[in-house]
Amino acid sequence: MEIDKDLASRQEARLLCRQAKAAQERLGAFSQEKLDAIVENIAQKFSAAAVELAQMAACETGFGNAEDKTEKNRFASRRVAEAVRGMKTVGLLRKIPEKQLWEIGVPMGVIAAIVPSTNPTSTVCYKAIIALKAGNAIVFSPHPKAMECTLRAARIVAAAAEEAGAPAGSISCLSMAQMAGTQELMSAPEISLILATGGPGMVRAAYSSGKPAIGVGAGNGPAYIHHSADVSHALACIARSKTFDFGTVCASEQSIIVEASMEAAVRQEGAKQGFYFMSTDEAGKLAKLLFRPTGALNPDIVGKAATVLAEKAGFSVPQGTKVLVAREQEAGPTRPYSMEKLCPVLAFFVMESEDAILQKAIEVLRHEGAGHTFAMHANDRAAVEKFALQIPVSRFLVNTPAALGGIGQSTALFPALTLGCGAVGGSSSSNNISPLDLVNIRRVAWGSEDSVQTHGVDPALVEMLTQKLLERLNKKL
Repeated sequence: MEIDKDLASRQEARLLCRQAKAAQERLGAFSQEKLDAIVENIAQKFSAAAVELAQMAACETGFGNAEDKTEKNRFASRRVAEAVRGMKTVGLLRKIPEKQLWEIGVPMGVIAAIVPSTNPTSTVCYKAIIALKAGNAIVFSPHPKAMECTLRAARIVAAAAEEAGAPAGSISCLSMAQMAGTQELMSAPEISLILATGGPGMVRAAYSSGKPAIGVGAGNGPAYIHHSADVSHALACIARSKTFDFGTVCASEQSIIVEASMEAAVRQEGAKQGFYFMSTDEAGKLAKLLFRPTGALNPDIVGKAATVLAEKAGFSVPQGTKVLVAREQEAGPTRPYSMEKLCPVLAFFVMESEDAILQKAIEVLRHEGAGHTFAMHANDRAAVEKFALQIPVSRFLVNTPAALGGIGQSTALFPALTLGCGAVGGSSSSNNISPLDLVNIRRVAWGSEDSVQTHGVDPALVEMLTQKLLERLNKKL
């Protein structure tokens, strides 16, 4: 008899959630030191498998390249472990004597973690570390396009956790690529929180599940090259960002905005650094390839090199081309270059003034990407402050590759592969999600000495006013 895959995936989700719940009840009683030892072992074992997992992910998904995925894997293990080292997340976190207040970290419980196809292995390590650091168990749901590499990554971190003393079932992963299983996971009574990284549909499903959720919106960050910027450095940053894993990091730039007086210098320097400014005809051909008639991004272009994209679109580019650039002036659903493109393709906006640039950046982000990331290249701090006070994003990056700055590799932001977009972006958090987002704080508060004083209120007056109120109510009735 043929097994019903939907039913089997639902049953697997239920079983893993029950096992995770039992494991978390033990894990939640662990000391900070014991949780830290588990995290360190996860990072060590995952880092050792970074190359293998990167090759698996690149081969299975067809997105990006193994070299940059290896760097992502090491970032998600070594860099994240370094960032949480010494962080207190459970037990008595601090005492505030002057306020007679204590704060205690309490694990949330079992976390359902949605894993995207663009970062299918690094996300597993990152989420496992921040979950277990905070005393939580975690169950992963892989993307169908990345099932094998995600499952392999989850098994590596699970084995490492158990080797260091974590209960069996603390880390697990669905092994069937069925939406029914993911839905069962998100609605399971054992799940305390959903940590959703993926497409808009999956994030909406997480928020609609009835469970607390941390979901992230689309990235569509503009990069503003100010007239005070070092143009060569700015374009080198953007090239590094857009070619890193061929543009699959959601924080990577999606457009360049400049004043008209800067256009010639940007074009000239861009050509030297591998930016190919497409003709109107070439941009039209590529636009048909980037998005489907429904408006959805074509998965066949995700994480592909610029030369491959040009060939698919039917035109040739010079050898050494890194990024394809299309002139654009508007933002909206009929303007494909104004949207998120998970590949080395950029829109190029040329405006007449700094104020026009500010309004255009806001327009682009309101169309798509609000709350996510904005990059600015400038040596004028007053201009940076002007824009930072008005641009609706959670990460405002200055003089750095946005893909690397947004995730915290080239900036002081917490190193993360789940980037909150705040309320403006439809997210419950604006943080680079860390273990501190995965704990509840129990506060122990002492009453002040005069908290039970009557402060001179006359009991007879209270009784009289109460009686008058009752009389009025009786008259109305």
